[in-house]
Amino acid sequence: MSHNNPQELEYEGWTAIEDAVDDSAIVELSNHFQTSDNSNANRHRNGKTFGIRNLLRNLAIIRQLAKSPAIRSLIEPVLGEDAIAVRGILFDKTPDANWTVPWHQDLSIAVMQKHQMPGFGPWSVKAAVPHVQPPVHILQSMLTVRLHLDDCGENNGPLLVIPGSHAHGVLSPSAVEEYRKSARSVACTVNRGGAVLMRPLLLHASHSAASPAHRRVVHLEYAAGNLLPDPLRWFIA
Repeated sequence: MSHNNPQELEYEGWTAIEDAVDDSAIVELSNHFQTSDNSNANRHRNGKTFGIRNLLRNLAIIRQLAKSPAIRSLIEPVLGEDAIAVRGILFDKTPDANWTVPWHQDLSIAVMQKHQMPGFGPWSVKAAVPHVQPPVHILQSMLTVRLHLDDCGENNGPLLVIPGSHAHGVLSPSAVEEYRKSARSVACTVNRGGAVLMRPLLLHASHSAASPAHRRVVHLEYAAGNLLPDPLRWFIA
């Protein structure tokens, strides 16, 4: 098993870990998503599934994965032992749902109820759940784990990142455009069972796959301890 590299994560904003989870767990997860009900699925415009939200809320297998020693061993050296999983999503790319994502940072969190708080905003509602952009120190105290259920090479529409871009806080649209034009991007290619760790403020994107096949990724977001001021509470999704 490869080991976490906190130093690379600190300076680059991301790191890859091969063999993060043993193959039996990957087989179990893969089988589950082949047979599970997709009632919480996102739909491509042609009706095909490309993602399933609310994994932590709805699936015991994902709650178990999120607290498993294999995943916690990646999270705790960075966020500490009090880190909590706050969101789970499945992403997939197929010939029928070969989507793209423009360059962006992950800037919003889901909460139980809207409360006007200094430094929190703007607010929005997604799938009937309040979302808000929190102060930057909260985003800097979060970490995403992207566990790959399939091999993901250059032709599978991998995650693209701009190393080091997380170190500059929340970027304006013009700054994002400048990075996109001038900075070096890296494709996060990972084999089945491997994981990509990334900071939410890291600029990232994804092109459509040149050779589309399944590219299933379990996306888990973690927060360090009790970051939210009263009365805000995480909406665990």
